[in-house]
Amino acid sequence: MIKGFEFVDAGRSYSCTVEMRSGTADDAWWWFAVSGDGQRYAPFRAAKDDTRGSVQERVVQFYTNRLFQLTQPSQRGSHWGKRNVPAKPPAAPEVQA
Repeated sequence: MIKGFEFVDAGRSYSCTVEMRSGTADDAWWWFAVSGDGQRYAPFRAAKDDTRGSVQERVVQFYTNRLFQLTQPSQRGSHWGKRNVPAKPPAAPEVQA
């Protein structure tokens, strides 16, 4: 498994590291941080066949998609108590005998 590394893409500096979640290599995740962003991300598990190029490609793709999603207007759903309730069918007319 490759070790952590840094790279620059589209003017952003990325710092990638592999961290074990439970202390075992079976539960290793790629974490990365981006210059200008105070958040760290762990978008996918580390694999034995990871290469610097494959990890870099996935990290850039993940972060580019995240930036795109942040530009989209938020879609808020209605409160569950105010959700659309189907209208009751009209009552059948009473039959006079």
